Amino acid sequence: MNRAELADFLRRGRARLSPSDVGLTPGARRRTAGLRREEVAQLAGMSVDYYTRLEQSRGPRPSRQMLAALARALRLTADERDHLFHLAGEEPPRRETASTHVPPGLMLILDRLHDTPAQVVTDCGEVLAQNTMARALTHDVMSRPRGERNLLRLYFLDPEARTLFPEEDRADHARAHVANLRAVAAARPDDPEPAALVAELRSSSEEFTRLWDEHEVSLRHRATKRFRHPVVGLLDLDCEVMLSHEHHQLLVIHTARPGTESYERLQLLRVVGLQDMSVGKP
Repeated sequence: MNRAELADFLRRGRARLSPSDVGLTPGARRRTAGLRREEVAQLAGMSVDYYTRLEQSRGPRPSRQMLAALARALRLTADERDHLFHLAGEEPPRRETASTHVPPGLMLILDRLHDTPAQVVTDCGEVLAQNTMARALTHDVMSRPRGERNLLRLYFLDPEARTLFPEEDRADHARAHVANLRAVAAARPDDPEPAALVAELRSSSEEFTRLWDEHEVSLRHRATKRFRHPVVGLLDLDCEVMLSHEHHQLLVIHTARPGTESYERLQLLRVVGLQDMSVGKP
């Protein structure tokens, strides 16, 4: 059980909610934002003293029933609820490390996606395989030395990596990267890979450190992303994520909606391929 992290997560979860968010009357004017400790305790069906001790890193290990009650009280998402359980040491045992071997079946799917960008990455962001379209869209990451294939390391430590995205979108990408790594690190506390990546980025990036200290958590999900390609221009693409739990790997696929300008540009990218990738890095 990580008492300090659990306490921090509870405090931040409480601070982001207002009484109206949880069906309570706002009452008198408050000196600070968020719910009061007694309100969270009331919603979770526990004593104020017990909840206070959890927030002060001195409480006993909560039961699974108590954790579920806290998740409901704090209106946690499914990812955040799982994170809460991990911090309390209640997640069932899992594989210790993520495999870097892409299963043949996953490679077969990747190979057949010849008309849309797709790549396989670990849940820590290491690129394991790319198809031709992915290399055309986001550059040939696999041509780099293995230590330089991690998307988070590139995003936070290589300024040119961000040229793939419009400037106004970059803060959201950074926040999503950190929130995902936070969830992965909590799920595999004995795995040295996420812990080492966190330590490296905290020591090298002030932005990463600031976002990490905000304690947001969210796994990678379906989203819409914008890419700036040096040849075909701006593309609005739907990002689909298929998860392989056994290997801690993700198949990430980017598609464009038929009839849109982005769809036409993606078709052009298929023709252009890797002919002109001289601008920017992954």
